Parts: sequence; C-alpha cells; structure tokens
Amino acid sequence: MRPNEIEDDDEEEFRGPSKSHLKRVQLELQALGKEMTRMGDETLAKIGLPEEVLAEIIEFRRMKNFGAQRRQLQLIGKKMRDMDPAAVREAIARATGESRAAVALLHRCETLRDRMIDSDDAVRAFIDEHSDIDIRRLRELVRFARKEREAQKPPKSARELYRLLHDYLNEPLDLMAKDEDAEEPSEENER
Repeated sequence: MRPNEIEDDDEEEFRGPSKSHLKRVQLELQALGKEMTRMGDETLAKIGLPEEVLAEIIEFRRMKNFGAQRRQLQLIGKKMRDMDPAAVREAIARATGESRAAVALLHRCETLRDRMIDSDDAVRAFIDEHSDIDIRRLRELVRFARKEREAQKPPKSARELYRLLHDYLNEPLDLMAKDEDAEEPSEENER
C-alpha cells in the first residue's frame, strides 16, 4: 500500500439516524404536543405553530375517549415530525414567560418604554436604529402616554407602547428542523 492511499474499509458510511433515535424524537414531539394541549389559545398563538398542528391540538381538546386522545397525540407527533423539538420547547418557554430570553425582552421593552416617555432623545435614537417601525404610531403612543402620566390616568397608552415594542423586537423562532444533509445550492439552482 502506498503512503498517499486512504483505506476505505475503516470508514463507515453514515446512513442517517438510528430507529431508536427517531423513536425518541417522535416520543419527545408527542410529549410536547400533549403539553401544548393543556395551554390556552392565546399562549398557543404565541408559539407560531403550523395551522395543521394547531388544528389537531384543538381537535384533541374536544375528545373525551382515552384511546382517541392517544391516537390524536400520535397524529400530533406525526404532524410535528419536521419540527425541531428544541426550538418548539424554546417557543413554549417564550410563550409562557419561562424563558430567560422572554424575561430579558420584557425588561428591555419596559426600559425602552420608560425612556421614551421620559425623553424625546430616546424616541429619536430608537427610530434611527429601527427605521422600519411604524414611526407615526410610536410617536402617537409616546405622546398619549405622557399625557396620561401628567393627568395621573391609567397607563393605557404606555401598555400599548410596550406591546408595540415587544411585538417589534420579539424575533420569531424557526420551529422546523434543520436538514444537516442538505446540499449547498448549486449555481444552476440559483439562476
């Protein structure tokens, strides 16, 4: 054997994940599906599930028979097959407020809102940094929030300003599993 030759017998060809790994992922997705069946509609909407998964979760809630519910959970797991369990778990944590990222975003939005109500400089700085936000609506909410604070009224506009900032700064998660075997697009496909 020559020194530059590589022996192919030692290398095994990767044939994909094992059956047991696929089964563990499927059971994890079913468990996540079961967890989501206990959530309220508003919380589920925050997760950003595909419509077909959401419809099956709603269908599960209507079922009373244990066997039917078990089969429905299997169907939910099947519909979630292309989803990344870790991303779904993070989306659930964000929606329920149990995620560190969700808590950090909450504090960031509260601080931004308070600074904007206190100073026009904070509003200008935010607009300079995020020019694609609805500027008219942002300025309107800041103005109304200041008036409410001066008149010692309930902070309705301040809450709306917080929601605007939260919705704008909250980056949606990609719940779909990444295909590690996917090939890079060739030049022909890009044309």
